[in-house]
Amino acid sequence: MIDRRRLLATAGAAVAASGAPRALAAPQGAGQAKAALAAFMDKTFEATLDRSPETVTSFGLDKGARAAAKSKLTVPTKAEEEAFRTFTRRTRAELGALDRRSMDTQDGIYYDTIATNLDAVIATFDIPYGQGGWPQIYRVNQGGGAYANTADFLDNQHTIETAADAEAYVSRVNAFADVLTAETDRMLEDFAIGVIPPDFILTKTIAQQEGMLGTPAAQSTLVKSIVRRTGEKNIPGDWAKRVEALVEGRVNPALKRQNDALKAAQSKAGHDASVSRLPQGEQYYANSLRYITTTLLTAEEIHRIGLEQVADLTARSDALLKAQGMTKGSVAERIKGLSAVPGQVYPNTDAAKAELIKELNAQMADMQARLPKAFGRLPKAPVEIKRVPPEIQEGASQGYYNSPSLDGTRPGIFWINLTDTANWPVYGLPTLTYHEAAPGHHLQIALQQESAAAPKLMNTLFFSSFAEGWGLYAEQVADELGAYDNNPLGQVGFLQSMLFRAVRLVVDTGIHSKGWSREQAIAYMIEQTGRAQGAATSEIERYCAWPGQACAYKVGHNEWVRLREKARTALGSRFDIRGFHDNALAGGGMPLTVLERVVDNWIAAQQV
Repeated sequence: MIDRRRLLATAGAAVAASGAPRALAAPQGAGQAKAALAAFMDKTFEATLDRSPETVTSFGLDKGARAAAKSKLTVPTKAEEEAFRTFTRRTRAELGALDRRSMDTQDGIYYDTIATNLDAVIATFDIPYGQGGWPQIYRVNQGGGAYANTADFLDNQHTIETAADAEAYVSRVNAFADVLTAETDRMLEDFAIGVIPPDFILTKTIAQQEGMLGTPAAQSTLVKSIVRRTGEKNIPGDWAKRVEALVEGRVNPALKRQNDALKAAQSKAGHDASVSRLPQGEQYYANSLRYITTTLLTAEEIHRIGLEQVADLTARSDALLKAQGMTKGSVAERIKGLSAVPGQVYPNTDAAKAELIKELNAQMADMQARLPKAFGRLPKAPVEIKRVPPEIQEGASQGYYNSPSLDGTRPGIFWINLTDTANWPVYGLPTLTYHEAAPGHHLQIALQQESAAAPKLMNTLFFSSFAEGWGLYAEQVADELGAYDNNPLGQVGFLQSMLFRAVRLVVDTGIHSKGWSREQAIAYMIEQTGRAQGAATSEIERYCAWPGQACAYKVGHNEWVRLREKARTALGSRFDIRGFHDNALAGGGMPLTVLERVVDNWIAAQQV
């Protein structure tokens, strides 16, 4: 899974079934159209940075002319949200005024990608909650909100090399209190129209916040981070005292107010998890599926596809397990039983967790040597594998990826949640690493960011179905590169990963379209995958807060596989897997409908 703090971090909904443009301008020459689009993209990139100091920092651009951004955080007031909506609509109108008909093939791809992205965001504005953008229903939940993200952001994205960097850090800790206050105000507005998280989300969120409030300020990530890093750089100053005072005097009081508001809502919270229970809930979910998958697949169609693929992957897993002499019990029971095999679960200790991280980095080094067989271009930026900070691990996703900075000073990072090592049996760890690092998210996103030929806006645009579909497809590529040739249990883990994503199609649509309860979804996931109770519960509860997000993976994977086979069939002996990958990734993230046009263009070029 990819961290969502990305420029215009949206997955576009299909527009007029194919992202069709709305340009009305009179035809121009090709040169004029190219120049106009380039100017638009540069302007939009800079304007987006102007609006988001977090994005500036995430891309390593908070220096020089943009150094002031390093001291700021976005405060989510109602006025700020309205300004974002105005900006988005104005940007879409400016794009629509360009002459799409005079653009060359590549610029047409850029245009349609941006149009689809902006139209997807604008479509969400009709729903009075969900914040406009990523479809996360509740402003504050067990895995989302400033309390869950800000300390992690400051620790891992905000660099400290000088005293000025440390001062900027202090300013951001001070601003963190304002962020929490504004977020609580907006959350209470949502509560007033009935948008209250279900009881189990409130319970977990409250507990996580209480854990933070109960931690002495000196032991908080906010304080420990600046102490550690100013010490490493020998930057003089009483940083600990200053940040402790802000945590105790401003941040914690603002967090306690938010925590109290969540507690007060518990008496009004129900247990039903479906977004359909909320105002305009059915439309919200339909928007989310189009927004996330960049297709026109309905909830009913996705549910059916999920059931069919669960059956197919279960049969394939059954055959592989039988080949290893495992014949008793259901497929899920046999997979779950693998965890009882000696050596298949790391001890749940800090020392063992450090060893686990070391082993994953070794697996990544082995994969890096295999990649040239399938890719002509590889990213320059390295990737590191780290543990999710313990203080946020309870509500965090099981694994996610942070992209490298645009200036190359910070590597890509794959974060793995090690709350309980039982959630990560050894046989499944390689596949997880291939998905999040390489040939998965890191390879795709770093290549996108490093493309010198593409405008900066296109270096950073994000579509969930493209990226998460690629991550799952990358697991398949790893298998095809021989990663499991001497590791049959690892191949079981690979199939389990595919099965898990197919199950996601079933449970996400089950919860939000077919009336499934949280418990029914958890039981189905465990029954079909053998996943541990804790891991299944964490996953299902995340889907309850983020409708549609879980569908990006398998829908996207299905499309990547379909397009590859389409190219292979059309080209026969002329098909080259390296050329296919390099071409499909060259344009960066895009809607799946646009990706098909890119592949079709490549096929036509190879046939000349």
